[in-house]
Amino acid sequence: MPVPQPYAHLHTSPNGPGDVRPTALQIIADDSLTNALPGTNIVLTGATAGIGFETARALLTTGATLYLPVRNLESAKTDLSALLSEHASQIHLVEMDISALSSVKRAATELLAIMGGKINTFIANAGMMGFSERTLTDDGYEINFATNYLGHFYLFHLLKDALLSSASPEKPSRVVIVSSSVARGGKIHGEAGYDYNFTHSAYNMHTAYSNAKLASIYLTNSIERRYGSRNLHATSLHPGVMDTRFSRYVGREFVAMLMSNPAIARIVKSAEQGAATTVWAAVGREWENRGGRYLEDVGEAAEGVDDEDGFGVGFVKRMYDVDAEERVWGDMCGLLGVGVAED
Repeated sequence: MPVPQPYAHLHTSPNGPGDVRPTALQIIADDSLTNALPGTNIVLTGATAGIGFETARALLTTGATLYLPVRNLESAKTDLSALLSEHASQIHLVEMDISALSSVKRAATELLAIMGGKINTFIANAGMMGFSERTLTDDGYEINFATNYLGHFYLFHLLKDALLSSASPEKPSRVVIVSSSVARGGKIHGEAGYDYNFTHSAYNMHTAYSNAKLASIYLTNSIERRYGSRNLHATSLHPGVMDTRFSRYVGREFVAMLMSNPAIARIVKSAEQGAATTVWAAVGREWENRGGRYLEDVGEAAEGVDDEDGFGVGFVKRMYDVDAEERVWGDMCGLLGVGVAED
């Protein structure tokens, strides 16, 4: 089967934000999805800014109802005011700190209650990057790992039964996880073993972020392997390079240095363009009945050169590693006390 890359021709000569590369709203229009998904319940984290906001904006045009876990309810109402003024009946806010497991559990309980146990799509978009020093959450987990991966792993397991019970051959459920091309350089298993918290190995900010994003890809591959036959499909993706609030922890000087590089400046996307691959995975017809793949530039990634470059293209072999995926899945299930019996 050929690798689906329907927008490849628009990505051959990138020319910075706002060029011809598709936006999230274009994906909706091209797939004839405007007002086509009433009654569809979508959980989306990280919707208050950047590509999360643009993902929400595009999905609302389908008629779907969005359930948005947000860190601070009052701030979220301000950040999302433009969407709330036009789509108030389609948006439900739930307070949740993705890095705090007790908060994730409370939010999942509230989500299941207000949705009546029906969830069609879960999009794990929230994340962070930065922290030059090893930093632990109140639960005792390294903050990159907790925020970019562990919280979403836990939330998926708490919502899993609702995703499965809502799935059918006619309308499968979906999980979409926003990863990053830096996962290409992730090495969760090193000399110190599976050292998720950098307890036995030297902390490095880039390594911590890369490992968390690689673990996110492992999560989608594991979901597809376990539940694809039950009409629950999962994909991971790289949204592209963008200058958004997401990069606030790494410092404006570092971001400015990157953006001054002409090669990088050409591939930078707007937030509207960055949300396109997420929307394609979440509601596009291409991924209605299959998953377990890593996507980029609104296409399935082909194999690339293993140069460990965060700006490289394509997947590398470590991003499809069943043994590592099973090890991480089992470790996390044991750590959180979820999903063990079914394995």
